[in-house]
Amino acid sequence: MKITKEARRFARELFTLSLTNGRLDAGKVSGLSDQLVAEKPRGYGAILREYARLVRLELERRHATIESAVALDDAHTASLRNELSMRFGDDLTIEFRTNPGLLGGLRIQVGSDVWDGTVFNRLHLLSQQL
Repeated sequence: MKITKEARRFARELFTLSLTNGRLDAGKVSGLSDQLVAEKPRGYGAILREYARLVRLELERRHATIESAVALDDAHTASLRNELSMRFGDDLTIEFRTNPGLLGGLRIQVGSDVWDGTVFNRLHLLSQQL
């Protein structure tokens, strides 16, 4: 379903109002969503979907997933936490996963950014070049 420019603009305004010091405020998100549903302005369904999409993208931007072939020890996890916190801020949530299919190395994803230094990825790139 296509969204109108007015609905997209209104959703962006709501999203801007949801921020406190540049960070998403869950209380404001809930309050603004409830107010939007209660008032039901024209096209509120499209506005609400776009607003939810903007909030979801912001939450994904504040979440990191780190995959490795084997479980990382405490020193490595602490080092990775410190590096990512320095780069992306203290409110970043970090999830560690073990994926034996990677063969070795790390794959780090923060939002839509991906850093893939795994053996699997290097072998895949090498096979594409041949």
